[in-house]
Parts: sequence; C-alpha cells; structure tokens
Amino acid sequence: MRDKRKKHAAGFKAKVALDALRERESVREISTRHGVHSTQVNLWKAQLRDSAAGIFEHPSGKRGKLPDREAELFEQIGRLKMELEWLKKKIPDSDG
Repeated sequence: MRDKRKKHAAGFKAKVALDALRERESVREISTRHGVHSTQVNLWKAQLRDSAAGIFEHPSGKRGKLPDREAELFEQIGRLKMELEWLKKKIPDSDG
C-alpha cells in the first residue's frame, strides 16, 4: 500500500527552495535534512527562481486588487446618483 502524499506549507517550500538557491549544501543534503525527495527540491528551486521577478512587479499584491475595487466603487456612485435623481423628481420641491 502506498503512503499518502504529503502536503507541505508554502513557507516550508520557500525555505527549502531558498536553501537550494544558496547552494551552500548539495541538493541531496538539503533533501535529506528536510525529508523531501531531491527532485522535489529541484522543482521548488526552479519555481522560486522563475517566479521571483513577480514579487517586485506588484508590491504587496495591491495593484491587482485596486482596479476591481475602484470599478466597484464607481458602479456604486453611479447607482447612488441615479437614485438621487429619481428621488428629486418624486419628492416635491420644499423651497417653493
């Protein structure tokens, strides 16, 4: 019977990949110390190396979220303006 697959946390994967990128130890030594297969260490190392530039493209992930939130706010402003105009037409003028 096969063992169930282990699910590693993102922080653990990052730690192992950073150890591999530093190249102070061999991949075999890193995999033995962390208890994962050397192929997995190489995959995480490549994944970190390939996606590292993305960290600096959008600081804190804020750029990706702003346009959606901004569009939502503009939509809400439009609805409120329409409601205000409708109410102005329905309620008699109290000035005169």
